[in-house]
Amino acid sequence: MLGPVILAASRSDRMRRLISAAPVTKQVVDRFIPGETVDEIVPIIRELSDRGLELTMDVVGEDITRPEQAAAARDAYLELIDRLKELELGARAEMSVKLSMFGQALEGGHELALANVRPVVEAAAAIGTTVTLDAEDHTTLDSMFAIHEELRRDFPQTGCVIQAYLFRTEADARRLAASGSRVRLVKGAYKEPAEVAYQQKHEIDKAYVRILKVLMEGAGYPMIGSHDPRLISIAQELARRAGRKLDEYEFQMLYGIRSDEHLRLAAEGHRMRVYTAYGTDWYGYFMRRLAEKPANLRFFVRSMISKG
Repeated sequence: MLGPVILAASRSDRMRRLISAAPVTKQVVDRFIPGETVDEIVPIIRELSDRGLELTMDVVGEDITRPEQAAAARDAYLELIDRLKELELGARAEMSVKLSMFGQALEGGHELALANVRPVVEAAAAIGTTVTLDAEDHTTLDSMFAIHEELRRDFPQTGCVIQAYLFRTEADARRLAASGSRVRLVKGAYKEPAEVAYQQKHEIDKAYVRILKVLMEGAGYPMIGSHDPRLISIAQELARRAGRKLDEYEFQMLYGIRSDEHLRLAAEGHRMRVYTAYGTDWYGYFMRRLAEKPANLRFFVRSMISKG
């Protein structure tokens, strides 16, 4: 399987330098990350919103080694929120944040990440939107869930992400599928050991369906993070069986992947949210997109060959 190899490369400084230096890389990266600054991303927000789509915005970057970098990540999100307020687009775009960007891995990281993310959650709420805490590798999840619980005391609309490939996730889903909760279910995009995670695609798919059933039958708001046509069809059927209306769940897909499907689902009346990343520290995000789907990797390789 190439996925684990690519995920390992996402942590390699040597591979980062090699891929970043390739002339074709930026052209391919632009497919998944359509801008580096707020000014560059605003037209994308407008375009997707005009097409009936909603967004979740991610300022890319994870390898934080100093508290001032974590503060800069906080400020980048606050800048985005200010711009959304000016444009009156707050209701169309939520935020997705990785707590590693807010200092979670540093000394005293749990408290530091909570202190940095809280003003972002407050500012998002003030313009009528919200924040979803992204899941990262399994060693960070207890901290993420604790921060999620803390934030929900004042901002109950704060969402979180769970990953189907982890053994623990079905139990997490049962705990989280409560009234008012917002939970995004994804397959998972980190290299995890066999002791904590399913390794085979068919096992992960089965787990995804089991967990999605828990969320659909619960009292919360499920967010289906998948591009898999089969899982999308299953999600629609599970929603129907659970008696959910079209505004009682949503689909989420990545910018640049299956864009026609985004529009099809929106045209059918589904809530369709496009996960849209921007920023300069794109490498880790980009490599995980390659690892998730062989077609993404083939696209990159073909582009390198054709431009080489």
